[in-house]
Amino acid sequence: MITFPNESAKYRTAREKLLRKEIELRRVMEEVAEARRALPPGGLIRQDYEFDALDAQGKPAKTRLSELFAPGKDTLILYNMMFPRHPQEKRDGATSGGTAKLARPDQPCPSCTALLDQFDGAVGHLQAAGFNFAVVGKTALENLVTLGRDRGWRNMRLVSSASNSFKRDYNAEAADGAQIPLLSVFHRDGDGIRHFWSSELDFAPTEPGQDPRGLGTCETLWNLMDFTPEGRPNWNEQLQYGEACCH
Repeated sequence: MITFPNESAKYRTAREKLLRKEIELRRVMEEVAEARRALPPGGLIRQDYEFDALDAQGKPAKTRLSELFAPGKDTLILYNMMFPRHPQEKRDGATSGGTAKLARPDQPCPSCTALLDQFDGAVGHLQAAGFNFAVVGKTALENLVTLGRDRGWRNMRLVSSASNSFKRDYNAEAADGAQIPLLSVFHRDGDGIRHFWSSELDFAPTEPGQDPRGLGTCETLWNLMDFTPEGRPNWNEQLQYGEACCH
């Protein structure tokens, strides 16, 4: 085992005990991934949903779910963001950029936006590895494009479901129209496009003192905080900090 300068024997003993827990966590994470990969075939989509998106020339165009799959890439990772934000969301809206022109209730969820800030850099690598990725919002396409420009997003495909029932059908919209954050995966096979998996932890009971952590294993921001002696603060992401956006 390694040691670090000036550490005590007490520290090293405790650290090695923690390391055994970290090894077990790594093992369980892989067991969960294996179980996920072993899921039986999910349900075929009942319709080839039509979204509003930008075409290859950057012009607004109708785009079907099947067209979010590039040739030779049969898996689509799709994030349903809360845009517009939840009706009970009290955090401040954007105060600069094009998104600031929207009324606060019509602006995006700060947490969804922060998560996508983290995802954007990874998406280029995902695409190179053979996967498709898209973000769906219930707002107008123009609002999604404006948000992407404000945030400096370069890699994510942004599509609007304002004119279809996709989010309602796939549990990313409540009966009252409130938006629900949900990561979903669809897979294309010889029979068509199937739903493979969605992040259902947000619908499950929470552990005492914890938030739902529906995407806990891939939330870089919060996972980094878990490495610190302070841990996760009583804090929430914002669209902007002070007078300047985080970009």
